[in-house]
Amino acid sequence: MTVKATLSFTDRHHHFLTEKVGQGVFATRSATVAAALEQMMQDEQERDVALAALTQEIRARKETPRSAFIDQDDAFAAARAMIGTARGV
Repeated sequence: MTVKATLSFTDRHHHFLTEKVGQGVFATRSATVAAALEQMMQDEQERDVALAALTQEIRARKETPRSAFIDQDDAFAAARAMIGTARGV
């Protein structure tokens, strides 16, 4: 279903929409706006997934006993070695 709506744009945004249609990137200005909205929806969905994963990881780490903690020097030793090798140190 298609819904007709009236939208207002700044001159900058209107120019961009018109330019993209003129370049053949999109068939119409409406298609350009629809693509932007789809991208925003996808970005929001990906952000929600990432935040859920981060929340789960934080909860899991909160349950980790202190005896299982890793010393920060040990945790970053491999990364420091790779950086040193890359720098020729």
